[in-house]
Amino acid sequence: MNGLKTAFLLTLMTLLVVGVGNWVGGQNGMIYALVIAAGMNFVSYFFSDKIALAMYRAQPVTREQLPRVYQVVERLTQNAGLPMPSIFVIPMDSPNAFATGRNPKHASVAVTQGILDLLDDQELEGVLAHELGHVRNRDILTSSIVATLAGAITLLARMAFWFGIGGRDDRDRSGGLIMLILAPFAAMLIQLAISRAREYEADATGAHLTHNPEALARALKKLDAYSKRIPMKASPSTAHMFIVQPLLGMSLGNLFSTHPPIYQRIERLTGRPEEFQ
Repeated sequence: MNGLKTAFLLTLMTLLVVGVGNWVGGQNGMIYALVIAAGMNFVSYFFSDKIALAMYRAQPVTREQLPRVYQVVERLTQNAGLPMPSIFVIPMDSPNAFATGRNPKHASVAVTQGILDLLDDQELEGVLAHELGHVRNRDILTSSIVATLAGAITLLARMAFWFGIGGRDDRDRSGGLIMLILAPFAAMLIQLAISRAREYEADATGAHLTHNPEALARALKKLDAYSKRIPMKASPSTAHMFIVQPLLGMSLGNLFSTHPPIYQRIERLTGRPEEFQ
């Protein structure tokens, strides 16, 4: 199913780029756009995980540098029958984490320094199990590609707008303006369509791997509270990748949530109504 989603997203991206090329440059524009789309699809498939990690200055760490995380991930991957992912630390105080990669053999799990400082061992295990849930459920390729494509759609919108401004008639200018307005909205719709159900599934998989849903529930509650106190500087195009949605400031990304409400996730994990919503 996730393979079909990935193919759909790459096809959608190709059609969008070709459409912009046709609008801006006619048949020649379409040819150039098709070449650009092929390059973007190649980069999205093979390098979207590296782009996401580089965007947040994530640094690879060894077992000697971070034994606390390695011991947990090694145990969980053995139980789940998964390869050992690469481990990265993001030098940010805001507590959060995400998984990325094109398949379980090329997966990476990134955690912020803030989450390492905030959570106890059981809570951290719950978060890492959640991220490995995304790997096991094969969400990570789709999630990584969405991040790359959402950013690319916004970039294309700006390109179309500026090319339109330089056009010779009102059609060019109005078309560029429409792209500038609608393309970020389209990018957000892609994120919404992909993200929300996956978080519930990863929560359930993580709870199954640890046999301790209460620990993940406690972790989510802490992360929700502390991420509001220490906002994370995150791009709207990658917000869906994190275990809790980063606060994005006043932007289009805040009009829609890429994650289910934390209290609903906690209720599903514990089977009890969450007191503090």
